[in-house]
Amino acid sequence: MRIEGPYDYDNTPMCQNAIGATKLQSFTAAEADNSPQEKNSFDSPGEELLAPPLNFSMVDYGVFRSGFPEPANFSFLRTLGLRSIIYLCPEPYPVANAEFLKANGIRLFQFGIEGSKEPFVNIPEDSIREALEIVLDEKNRPLLIHCKRGKHRTGCLVGCLRKLQRWCLTSIFYEYQRFAADKARVSDQRFIELFEISSLKESCVPVSCSKGQ
Repeated sequence: MRIEGPYDYDNTPMCQNAIGATKLQSFTAAEADNSPQEKNSFDSPGEELLAPPLNFSMVDYGVFRSGFPEPANFSFLRTLGLRSIIYLCPEPYPVANAEFLKANGIRLFQFGIEGSKEPFVNIPEDSIREALEIVLDEKNRPLLIHCKRGKHRTGCLVGCLRKLQRWCLTSIFYEYQRFAADKARVSDQRFIELFEISSLKESCVPVSCSKGQ
């Protein structure tokens, strides 16, 4: 794991109340194309257009997911008050993104998980486990989890978080498939199913978890 960026966090406890996160507002490519909003509804003098990254969604209170943020998304991300970003790709973070993080006091946690189109490539369990510990640490939130498209690597990490939150596998896979769409991988879902959560501290699980999912 690679960590970059100093930060200064307060110790204010965060309210945790996001049961039913699959129903929360999100922004996917398909939804964007079919949105009934008029294109110029926010395009007025003195008003800045806020554009979420591809596949952006709220996972839990203070936890978000998306595809790779572009400079056009920075104004939107600034409204989230992010403390941390979990980046799941091996490539170096672009200069523009790194400068945005530095200017806004956001800490970068990078896990070099290789992307692959092969169906049976091993997902590094240790990296997912370490990333989960960062998600569960309240002082790192609000945080954004992202990879390239916000589908496979991000989907695996979020799926393992859902296991900690005691979601049933049907709901976990539904959420994974919602973002992966026709690119859903059986190997990713198998990884989530077999992921062992017993070694992670129960006390760290966000209190918004629900056994009724």
